[in-house]
Amino acid sequence: QVQLVESGGGSVQAGGSLRLSCAASGSIFSINDMGWYRSAPGKQRELVAAVSRSGSTNYADSVKGRFTISRDNAKKMVYLQMNSLKTEDTAVYYCNAAINFEDRWGKGTLVTVSS
Repeated sequence: QVQLVESGGGSVQAGGSLRLSCAASGSIFSINDMGWYRSAPGKQRELVAAVSRSGSTNYADSVKGRFTISRDNAKKMVYLQMNSLKTEDTAVYYCNAAINFEDRWGKGTLVTVSS
């Protein structure tokens, strides 16, 4: 059974940093795009950052210059380094990946940024 499991969420003060990790496991023969989405109270889930298998990245305008996405294909992992965090970054962050040509989601990890 294919799974995505996030880790690294928590509470931090504004201006601080967190690093999220997501590990893919199970019977996997292909992983294409990987990314991070977030869902804040009262808001729709939005794309935060994505990275292709070749390493091309794209970011939401709101996080450009502060967040960095990366992946390790050998380890089947994707990371999100979040710096200069703002209170508006508070959300549940979800890992997403195209695994074996199917869209997969993790269960999410909560990030809380306090002022």
